[in-house]
Amino acid sequence: MVVLIGLPTVFSTPGDKAQVIIPVSGMVTILLVLLQLAAAAIAAWLAWPIYAAILVSLLVAATLVTERHRWQWLLSTDRHTG
Repeated sequence: MVVLIGLPTVFSTPGDKAQVIIPVSGMVTILLVLLQLAAAAIAAWLAWPIYAAILVSLLVAATLVTERHRWQWLLSTDRHTG
């Protein structure tokens, strides 16, 4: 729970969330997302039936594709201009 909910709540990139408790760089935000995705995939394979783990793995893969634009924005130097 700490990894999946606590870390992204406390650490966030300014401009990415409305409230920022502890500001971090875009790279840290990306690494937190990757940590969440890895935890989800590993836990699914360890705890759930194969069909559910495959579904979670497909969702992780889809997330990696759909997050690309956000990650490019997080890594850009002009995040605050729009």
